Amino acid sequence: MKKIAILVSGKGSNMHQILQAVKSGMLCNSIVSLVISDRWCQAIQYALKENITVFSLIKTHKKFLSKEIDNILVRYIPDIIVLSGFLSILDAEFCEKWFNKVINVHPSLLPKYGGKGMYGIKVHQKVIKNKEKISGATVHYVTKNVDLGDIILKKICKIDPEDTPISLSQKVSIIEKEILIQSINKLLTIKL
Repeated sequence: MKKIAILVSGKGSNMHQILQAVKSGMLCNSIVSLVISDRWCQAIQYALKENITVFSLIKTHKKFLSKEIDNILVRYIPDIIVLSGFLSILDAEFCEKWFNKVINVHPSLLPKYGGKGMYGIKVHQKVIKNKEKISGATVHYVTKNVDLGDIILKKICKIDPEDTPISLSQKVSIIEKEILIQSINKLLTIKL
């Protein structure tokens, strides 16, 4: 059984998608064994309802956050670590230690609209402001350089003239969930 650890900061919609994929067999021979949050969020409540082990590092100073997460992960040894709306930046030492085991889904076509401070609606506001014709989502490996790890999968969506940051975020969210599950499946299959 392949173990998936999920790091969260928000409502957990991508985490929910992963759990549904495990239950339905889309992610076969796998289990979400662990959820770690860096702040109080809805995802914690959902994970607890699903009887998943949860660690909430709310009171951990961000200087020590990566080390605390590492301390937890070494006890559970996940096969893959998924950042699911996780807003904290993991330090270089952590990224090196867990190299090619940590993935993230980003709401743009990286390398465009990536980097520190580019997340959520901020990305879509910038895309619309710059009058882009396409957007999409990217799944990539996490490295010490924010949003610059090797790309695993990306998918494009067309931006309509009437799109707003909100409507674009809804389109991209659908793509994020789709390519995140495909990427996890691909990586877990490689690691068999």
